[in-house]
Amino acid sequence: MLKKFAYKKIIIITLSFIFLLIIYLFPSKDAYNINTTITYTDPKTIPIYLVDNNNLVSRFEVIQKSNSTNKLIDEVIENLTIDEKESSYIPNNFRKIIPKNTKLISKDLNEGLLKINFSKEFLNVTKENEEKLIESLIYSLTEIKDVKKIMIFIEGENLKELPHSKKILPLTLDRSYGINKVYELESMKDVAKVTTYYVSKMEGYSYYIPVTTITNSKNEKVEIIIEKLKTSPTYQTNLISYLAASAELLDYEILENSVNLSFNNEVLNLDDNAIIEEVKYSIALSIRDTYDINETIFYVDNNLIDVFFI
Repeated sequence: MLKKFAYKKIIIITLSFIFLLIIYLFPSKDAYNINTTITYTDPKTIPIYLVDNNNLVSRFEVIQKSNSTNKLIDEVIENLTIDEKESSYIPNNFRKIIPKNTKLISKDLNEGLLKINFSKEFLNVTKENEEKLIESLIYSLTEIKDVKKIMIFIEGENLKELPHSKKILPLTLDRSYGINKVYELESMKDVAKVTTYYVSKMEGYSYYIPVTTITNSKNEKVEIIIEKLKTSPTYQTNLISYLAASAELLDYEILENSVNLSFNNEVLNLDDNAIIEEVKYSIALSIRDTYDINETIFYVDNNLIDVFFI
């Protein structure tokens, strides 16, 4: 009797082992799905300002590797510095601007002011590129949320003037310095600066180019922006504006944190009765740089169309 019971126990243990082995070797479909689901997310990007083939400082998006402000500053400066390596993410039509072999010696960010200290190779910039270099640094670094203005040092000494032209630089640099500057002046009195973003196309892709107009116009800056965008600038035929010449700015309100713009229906795209992305981006980027306001609210015939935040 005991012997028969022992045989039964052995058979049960053996069958149990075989069953477990089958489960291990041939798991169910559900078992496969437990840990194999992959979620793909779009990589974060940050704009930097490179020089394009038309010799204009241009807004170009690169992949952002870090969320740390400190590391992001290093990333931006690295992406602007000329090196021997080919950057797969930067097309051949763009070029970096910080001279080769320039080192970032130190940096300090305090209450929105970034002090950046470069090695002496920074001064190897050509006369043609010296102003573009300053513009590129200002606009690239102030795309970082915590950076509002910068000071540039060369091996501990404040950079007070451009190395070739000897043009005097402000003590602190922000976007009021301007970029791709165009002068429309009749006198040195009542001077206003307005930055307008245009679209440019090169080999199948589009990007934005900011142009700062220095003018004697007495109009409100938002009015100047819209008028500039209604026609492409004649001095740069490669710059495009998608805002229709028949679009009219009927009213506007400049608030502390937003700008309300009311247009006639000529601002709308006939195909889908909406404002196209290029128009919204051009206007919103121009508003941001000119007024330091990130939110632009679009109305058409007093109807809310879009709230655009940059």
